[in-house]
Amino acid sequence: MAFESLNDEKINELIVCPKRVTNPGAKSKNKGGHEQFNYKVIATNDSDQHFEIFKRQNLREGMKDDFSCGLSWIAPNGEIMTLKRYNGPIHNHPNYLENEKLGYNCHIHVATEKYIRANRKAEGFAETTNRYNSVEGAFHCLVVDCKITGIQTKSDDVSQTRLEF
Repeated sequence: MAFESLNDEKINELIVCPKRVTNPGAKSKNKGGHEQFNYKVIATNDSDQHFEIFKRQNLREGMKDDFSCGLSWIAPNGEIMTLKRYNGPIHNHPNYLENEKLGYNCHIHVATEKYIRANRKAEGFAETTNRYNSVEGAFHCLVVDCKITGIQTKSDDVSQTRLEF
């Protein structure tokens, strides 16, 4: 199925279908100053869908807020599309089609039919969130929101004020 034929309903079905990590002991890889974990994920609802999730953290000094976690769908033809991405507050994300910027906040990207049809990154649209403030918290939110089992995660205590020195 070509990505252009995806609609918001199908995208949401892919995001919320139950899934399981098949390689929970994946080893980290360091590339370009980032530590990254890549996990293989399969749907558990007999849909035969395959996914990948990733957790990436910038390791450079002063770049703790530069992190990203995401869920990608592997289409039957082998093409890969990111469905959801949870980013740290390292940049002022622009929602181009809405002509708005989110500020330097944690934000969650989601693939939309609108962005696919506009020939933009499928997950170009994002909304701010206060549900996490670290890569581990973002990964926990991803796993919960996307109904993924087979891997341990830990939520952030977002009731605490975060102080930077």
